[in-house]
Amino acid sequence: MKRDAVPSAAGLERLIEALRVLPGVGPRSAQRMAYYLLQHERDGAEALGVALAAALRAVRHCARCNNFTEEEVCTLCRSSRRDPSLLCVVETPADLAMVEQTLSYSGMYFVLMGRLSPLDGVGPRDIGMDRLLARAGDGTVQEVILATNFTNEGEATAHYIAEMLRARGVRATRIARGVPLGGELEYVDVGTISQALLDRRGL
Repeated sequence: MKRDAVPSAAGLERLIEALRVLPGVGPRSAQRMAYYLLQHERDGAEALGVALAAALRAVRHCARCNNFTEEEVCTLCRSSRRDPSLLCVVETPADLAMVEQTLSYSGMYFVLMGRLSPLDGVGPRDIGMDRLLARAGDGTVQEVILATNFTNEGEATAHYIAEMLRARGVRATRIARGVPLGGELEYVDVGTISQALLDRRGL
């Protein structure tokens, strides 16, 4: 005897599919989250939806560093306490936050929002290379610290940026390998990142 299909609702299916965009969330995890929100956390789910919609409306990229902000230029870029001669290049806002937590860096930033990955169709334009080169060549920046992750793509990105900067007469350094090979800044302890920044080297 054939079993009836599990009852479903279009709204539930849309929620499950929407949750699958999160990193590391597969079909089963998305389904569990959706059931939990609808069964136990309807108020929380509504608050999540409101907060997400508000963030999508208000949050944009800083005109100078490309990090997330609600203003044209973020507070970090407007700070008079930062050293404008130093520019640290990171892959993501999470990486910027980790570097800031070390309390060992007082310069400016540029967030690539990704890394070069030809196999995935991610090229120099997709990571804001034109904006980075313009910022690095503004006459104020004396050193660009490349703090991309020590993955294959991160290393390739750092090498490419260093070559572009060298051709323009801008000094480029790379954070030292205190960060484990294959590691990502978001998951490395603060002490290791701090030491890597202090021991940066030329490329």
